[in-house]
Amino acid sequence: MVHPYLREPEFLTQLKDGTVKQLNPFSGTEVWTVAGRGNRPLGVVLPDPVPIDPAQHGRHCAFCEGRYLDTPPEKSRVVRLPDGSWETRYRVAAEDLESTVAEFRRIPNLFEILSYDYWHANYGYELPARVRDRKSAYLASPAGKQHVLAVVRSKLRAGGRSDAAIDAMGEDGQLEAASGFFGGGHDVIVARRHFVDGATDNTQLCASGTLTPEEHSQFMAFTAESVAALFDLNRYARYVAVFQNWLRPAGASFDHLHKQLVAIDERGVQHELAMERLRGNPNIYNEYGLNYASYKNLVIAENDHAVAFAGFGHRYPTIEVYSKSEACDPWNHTPEEMRGMSDMVHAMHAATGVAVPCNEEWHYRPVDTDLAMPWRVMLKWRTSTIAGFEGATKIYLNTIDPYGLRDRVVPQLFALRDARAIADMRIATECPCRPNSLRYRANRA
Repeated sequence: MVHPYLREPEFLTQLKDGTVKQLNPFSGTEVWTVAGRGNRPLGVVLPDPVPIDPAQHGRHCAFCEGRYLDTPPEKSRVVRLPDGSWETRYRVAAEDLESTVAEFRRIPNLFEILSYDYWHANYGYELPARVRDRKSAYLASPAGKQHVLAVVRSKLRAGGRSDAAIDAMGEDGQLEAASGFFGGGHDVIVARRHFVDGATDNTQLCASGTLTPEEHSQFMAFTAESVAALFDLNRYARYVAVFQNWLRPAGASFDHLHKQLVAIDERGVQHELAMERLRGNPNIYNEYGLNYASYKNLVIAENDHAVAFAGFGHRYPTIEVYSKSEACDPWNHTPEEMRGMSDMVHAMHAATGVAVPCNEEWHYRPVDTDLAMPWRVMLKWRTSTIAGFEGATKIYLNTIDPYGLRDRVVPQLFALRDARAIADMRIATECPCRPNSLRYRANRA
């Protein structure tokens, strides 16, 4: 018998003993929070406080403001002007690196996931003319050439080459190895501070949530602009992955605030699965995402341009932040829409706290499809370790279910809003969050 209608699946099931079973509507990932294990502590162990050496100010790691020459030549920087306004500067010469203070820098990753050689060998990719000109101009300067050669040697040494082998390459060979510094597809957006201003010990790290809302909006907008620039640079890129690893348990090489942007030549399995679902139901992000979260009382906060809710069906406890904009691409958001998204992401980081290792992931519509999907940012708390049970069953155990995640975050948001540490927003029961409030369908081609 054919049923006259199909009932929507249940993505969240609470059993009588308190166990919560979750199913991700887009990837099919199955997650359980077993009764009793949900009360376990987060497992975050803070280091013993060690006083900060004032002599090391600005030089705590390679991303710090006093070590500009330890990283490849920057592509652009955001500076704060004396009148309090912000300005993005491009193609800063080596001699001028110290002339302004970079609040955020876009620099090439020294160890690319997909290197310049990958694109060159597999696609015949060559540096665009404007990038070749930038490389020539930078190397024409004695300070620029010295900078590039020093960083190249560091990279080659890290790759196992001896000084003798590097010398045998000659200067031209070493400079050729620096092509990825100018036209590569793996960039890092680095914030200025290593520790918060006025910090006295090593536990007072600068994180996304410790920035001001205004600073964080510049961080987000600069990142979105840089994503668009990578697409413009390489016509073979099908997607630019954007992510932020906070603290070493979440994959960070440095405990210094930064995002990474990686151009890749595939959409990725996760997006392929989501697009297959989207073809069958263009409104799926409303129905199986925001609407479902709203009906289950999982909405955490909302403003005019974004909404955050406790996600379900993720390997780790996850806060999902959806843009309400018609624009599917982050770089096409209006300044007001970008600020709304930034304020929401910033608040979720602030409520999470500096001590929790987490990944921030951006998800948006791949550029080579006309399917419409909203820009989403996921904050995943890396508070558990995937072990044998998960590998054997592909069922993942979370110690915090979506309701527990909501209940941890909401009180923190009220306190942060009262302290004016985050932007004003509607929290939990203050959120109207009407069904189908995401407007991404209007932008469909």
